[in-house]
Amino acid sequence: MRFSFVYCLLMYITYKVYQMRRSAPKSLSSLSLGSERKCKCYNGYFINGYVFHTEEYRQGRKTYNSGVCVKGSTSSELEVDYYGRLEEVVELQYHNEQNRVFLFKCYWYDMTDRGIRVDPHYGLVEINSKARLRNINDVFVFAKQCQQVYYTYTSSFRKDRS
Repeated sequence: MRFSFVYCLLMYITYKVYQMRRSAPKSLSSLSLGSERKCKCYNGYFINGYVFHTEEYRQGRKTYNSGVCVKGSTSSELEVDYYGRLEEVVELQYHNEQNRVFLFKCYWYDMTDRGIRVDPHYGLVEINSKARLRNINDVFVFAKQCQQVYYTYTSSFRKDRS
């Protein structure tokens, strides 16, 4: 049986609360109970100085606030930034008013050479919008990890011929 990271983390927190018994902080105790069964969904969220809107909400509007970038790294030494479009904003409540977590569900672009190219001179990132990251289990990220990006369309993703 394969356990998810979230399940293992929940079991670890539960174990720590059990060890501490009554001296465990209320916030930790409420986390050990897991999130409530209901969650709230929003079509927008303000965080890190940006106003994010879901892809569906932005349809027909002049502003574009659904571009997402998460700075990250892989297990190798290479730094990898992940680019995507915001599909849903989800709020999880953890049995205590102070324990709320906001997650972004995103449509992620493929970060291999087939899906991304960085201009060496200007540092502009070109994304092939048809190259979706496939077989991905982690479509959710913490909202506070996200930076906002703007996508504009170019004529093609081909290499320059000059």
